[in-house]
Amino acid sequence: MPRSRRAHAARRGGRGARSSAKAESQASDDEVASEVLSHYSSASESTSVAEEGAGSDAVDEQAQQEEVEDKLKECIDNVTDKSTRTRQVALESLRLAFSSKTLFDFLLERRLTLTDSLEKCLKKGKGEEQSLAASVLTLLCLQMGSGPEGEEVFRSLKPLLISILTDSSASPIARQSCATALGMCCYIAAADVEDLISCLACLEGIFGTSCPEEGRSVPTHHSPLLQTLHCNALQSWSLLLTICPSSQIKKILDNHLLKLPLLLSSDNVNLRIVAGETIALLFELAHELEEEFFYEDTDLLCTKLKALATDSNKYRAKTDRRKQRSIFRDVLHFIENGECHEETIKFGLECMYVDSWVRRRMYNAFKEVLGSGVRHHLQNNELLREIFDLGPPLVLDAAAIKASKISRFEKHLYNSAAFKARTKARSRVRDKRADVL
Repeated sequence: MPRSRRAHAARRGGRGARSSAKAESQASDDEVASEVLSHYSSASESTSVAEEGAGSDAVDEQAQQEEVEDKLKECIDNVTDKSTRTRQVALESLRLAFSSKTLFDFLLERRLTLTDSLEKCLKKGKGEEQSLAASVLTLLCLQMGSGPEGEEVFRSLKPLLISILTDSSASPIARQSCATALGMCCYIAAADVEDLISCLACLEGIFGTSCPEEGRSVPTHHSPLLQTLHCNALQSWSLLLTICPSSQIKKILDNHLLKLPLLLSSDNVNLRIVAGETIALLFELAHELEEEFFYEDTDLLCTKLKALATDSNKYRAKTDRRKQRSIFRDVLHFIENGECHEETIKFGLECMYVDSWVRRRMYNAFKEVLGSGVRHHLQNNELLREIFDLGPPLVLDAAAIKASKISRFEKHLYNSAAFKARTKARSRVRDKRADVL
């Protein structure tokens, strides 16, 4: 701003000066957040820390790391700021930072301070702020791992998460994030079976309200926000099933293999899909307990699954129909033949096979929480590598990384060959003269 304008603005004083100062304060908050966000958004697109630092000077790297840590410290301080806007910006910055990098050493000595700050946001904040605080709490627990540090974080905020989740007057988006946070934190850090069972019961109480009432075959109708809450609760509940003791699984099979198929008639596509995936997961766990497991209503269930796998109703969105058909084809194939669709996840120089419904639920849960940062965490986060049996993180030098890279020309040749083969295959199918059997 030119000096004359600045002086004129200062002379005006009063309300205009205060609003200007407020705008500048918000702008400065946005600048801090954008710096942190830009750094971590670019970091999340990269495949590894080693790739970023390849060929760079160690001193510059150290200086850059210190600068980033200073910005993160500022964000942690801002979580307790008086301004709601400043707190939300700080929480969003921390969310993206924690999902994009492994920061165990940095957070180890600050976890108690941050946990206290998140507790205040969850208690006194509203809606969006509570939702962001729950998301940051989930990522903090993921960063701390399954040791005493992670358990301490989970134990201290578990009652508050349950309180918000079960409070029907609380914001639906806050309850959605708390449902995800409760399931993920319990999965990572619960040390006692009692904690696991209490979380399962709490989550069941949430999504259970979507199940049809006694004497009805159609699920109870809820608003879209509440249906999303029920989806999140069911996803968290199914994640916790993967670590349940066998005695608890038997009780769940008796109670829920009759209820869950009723959710397949829900008018919410996501709830139908999550219900279908959970049914497949329960069948897989049942077969692990008892090879000759038999479900009496298998034929009726397969009829429902087949209808959803071939659904072409025009009143449903095209993308919803496509997504639903894809998922339910896999579920139906598993129920009928016991074979799970295999997916290969590539990250850096490694790959991981998702070849069961248990691994599929685990991977999807971490992918939903970490977003694009999931591959970085699969490479470097010891907790995820232990969960998915990947072994200790690989230590690669710059030469190995460079040798593993495909040149742009090689990529072009590969893409051209794939495009040509795909075009030929599709042309044969589209040819009107081809015999359609």
